Amino acid sequence: MSSLQALCSGLPLRPLPKNRGRQAGVPHAPVRTPGLSPAEKQLALRNALRYFPPDVQNMLAPEFAQELQLYGHIYMYRFCPDIEMRAYPVEQYPCRTKAAAAIMHMIMNNLDPAVAQALPGPSSQMTPRLPQFPQELVTYGGNGQVFSNWAQFWLTMFYLSKITEEQTLVMYSGHPLGLFPSSRSAPRLIITNGMVIPNYSSRTEYEKLFALGVTMYGQMTAGSYCYIGPQGIVHGTVLTMLNAARRYLGIEDLAGKVFVTSGLGGMSGAQAKAAVIVGCIGVIAEVDKAALEKRHKQGWLMEVTDSLDQCIKRLREARKKKEVLSLGYHGNVVALWERLVRELDTTGECLVDLGSDQTSCHNPFNGGYYPVQLSFTEAQSLMASNPAVFKDLVQESLRRQVSAINRLAEKNFFFWDYGNAFLLEAQRAGADVEKKGACRTEFRYPSYVQHIMGDIFSQGFGPFRWVCTSGDPQDLAVTDELATSVLEEAIADGVKASVKLQYMDNIRWIREAARHRLVVGSQARILYSDQKGRVAIAVAINQAIARGRIKAPVVLSRDHHDVSGTDSPFRETSNIYDGSAFCADMAVQNFVGDACRGATWVALHNGGGVGWGEVINGGFGLVLDGTPEAEQRARLMLSWDVSNGVARRCWSGNRKAYEIICQTMQENSGLVVTLPHDVGDEQVLQQALQL
Repeated sequence: MSSLQALCSGLPLRPLPKNRGRQAGVPHAPVRTPGLSPAEKQLALRNALRYFPPDVQNMLAPEFAQELQLYGHIYMYRFCPDIEMRAYPVEQYPCRTKAAAAIMHMIMNNLDPAVAQALPGPSSQMTPRLPQFPQELVTYGGNGQVFSNWAQFWLTMFYLSKITEEQTLVMYSGHPLGLFPSSRSAPRLIITNGMVIPNYSSRTEYEKLFALGVTMYGQMTAGSYCYIGPQGIVHGTVLTMLNAARRYLGIEDLAGKVFVTSGLGGMSGAQAKAAVIVGCIGVIAEVDKAALEKRHKQGWLMEVTDSLDQCIKRLREARKKKEVLSLGYHGNVVALWERLVRELDTTGECLVDLGSDQTSCHNPFNGGYYPVQLSFTEAQSLMASNPAVFKDLVQESLRRQVSAINRLAEKNFFFWDYGNAFLLEAQRAGADVEKKGACRTEFRYPSYVQHIMGDIFSQGFGPFRWVCTSGDPQDLAVTDELATSVLEEAIADGVKASVKLQYMDNIRWIREAARHRLVVGSQARILYSDQKGRVAIAVAINQAIARGRIKAPVVLSRDHHDVSGTDSPFRETSNIYDGSAFCADMAVQNFVGDACRGATWVALHNGGGVGWGEVINGGFGLVLDGTPEAEQRARLMLSWDVSNGVARRCWSGNRKAYEIICQTMQENSGLVVTLPHDVGDEQVLQQALQL
């Protein structure tokens, strides 16, 4: 068993660690089919071997070549460390700086078996769940890499153990380029993932470039070292469902209402817990029996069945009694949608009120979406043996799924795209999702940003989070208390009704999160807050560290899926209609601006959520250590991190964003934003164009 000291000592070469190969009994990434030429295979092998001195290359070359042949990528299984992978208390890391120790804490948290793709159990004991593909360094989303191979992990830990306050570690798509001189105010770590020249940023090119070891798909928080386990997506799903009920059904109480969706993986599995928290009936389909059974054992699924008859029967009972229920259906969601149509056609009764989809449809042909025509095992086999036929079946399945949803939507049923590229891939498959007269980012059904969360983003609210690096639950309890007090004081001081509603939802969330024991791995919390709330919470936490109420530094972060962090025309920026939804200036400016204003580390990614080539997104980590300098960095950086996106939404014509940015300028003389004028006379525009 390795120690943290050994883990920070560089690549283990003399002697080489034993090659234990692929571990049996744990999930592994699907076999990739990059289609490399003989020359490209040689290049991939050369790229992998350059991490190692010549005297060990002869031994490593054959096994690396075999990995490439068998799995489509060189993961370097020999170097998978023999250590309990978890976020250790920050003082245990052998580092020269607190910032570096905090980053190591976050990296190991991303790879922790209890965090990556984890869901906590129903009791005080958290049920471990291996990372989605632990030996392939995939945290979530099917292909969300922390690193491309294990050599990169070892070298990154080594560099972090040596870094000073006047150096910056530079990361190229998982590859630690090295330590470079900088300043104390500069980031300690700068990450870029997947920064491929736009004309070559296709899925086909990605498969080759990843196999060559020169780029990787970091999803959002996998490759930026900011993943905190399931509570992030649980929280977002809770808020989405609450606001969907308000918008579509005109209600606050979801008792007796039915929500149908798919997916019980590390992200999508949150839907089961969210359904229970909001008090509705959630029916979630999952083709992977192992995933479904784990969610059931963990207490997130209350009941499971592999019978459509039983599923419909139980749904009817719960609906009539207004039970709170999370019901897992072991089967394909297309079959479930088609059965709901049959019930409608034979009884006249629409049994579903709200619906969505959380398959990994950003990666539909490599394990993210399973076609209804095949069993789970049949699909896995065909995916590797005949990708072209598999793709055809996936697209036929998407067409059938949309057809069923369209029939149900003729009644009082509301469907939204959950930002997983479902409608985008359905459109590419030829499904009937077109919206007449719409712009390129609009479909027959809205994305959850367009209808549900978009106005929340426009007011500056987004998924703000923090991690207590002491690992002590008591520290997290203190931060929960501080955050609740900050929001309650803001309400008492007087805020707009729409802002008050969001603050109240998040106060409720903090209490529910503690009650439902949503923490796994590091002691982390997430809530949706606006600029004022984020800054006030950060200041309160920093002061608590200074006074000794919190025992160790706290890392502030957020999901990339936020107000300013992501340009994604089919998700985060899908409600921007001035034509700039396909432009990535906001995300890039956010990355640079955070670095200039005091972030401890910053990350910029291609891909994430919607898929490779479809989005540019970025994130940050900011270490609070109780010093006045940390407070100043938090004030500057968090203000920019929110106001950048609000100003962009203001300029695109969003009235709520306009109001928020005007108010912020009144309160902060340092903020001066160009405000757009109304252009409302359509007749003038038409006449001008005729001329």
